Amino acid sequence: MRPMQTSHVVPSADLEACLCAVEDRLSALANSLRERDTRAIELHSSELHRALAAAVQRFGHAARTGGVPPRLRHRFAAAGALVAAQRESLARATAALDRAIEVLLPDAAMEASVYSATGASERPPGTGCVQA
Repeated sequence: MRPMQTSHVVPSADLEACLCAVEDRLSALANSLRERDTRAIELHSSELHRALAAAVQRFGHAARTGGVPPRLRHRFAAAGALVAAQRESLARATAALDRAIEVLLPDAAMEASVYSATGASERPPGTGCVQA
């Protein structure tokens, strides 16, 4: 049996720290979303993006050079599932907001689609007649 080369193996502690960073940023983003703090949401989503990119790079390297311990692999998969759940939740909230805007401001939705090339409205608002 051939011994594994240890010079390129990513230590478990390094993967653990990387994964903890992702989990911490996921938690911070979830709290910001709950509090509806737009500045914090922007900050934590950027931090999460950076942490995820680093984690994917580290875990990919570890998988190629010696493997990822099953415990960390499961935690990484769980973190990925949380990211997907938050993304889905935000998509549903955005769709609900769009529907509410259409209900509350129906003229705004209509006017957005009937502008001429100069940017002016093609028809005067409220005329109620059909132009042929």
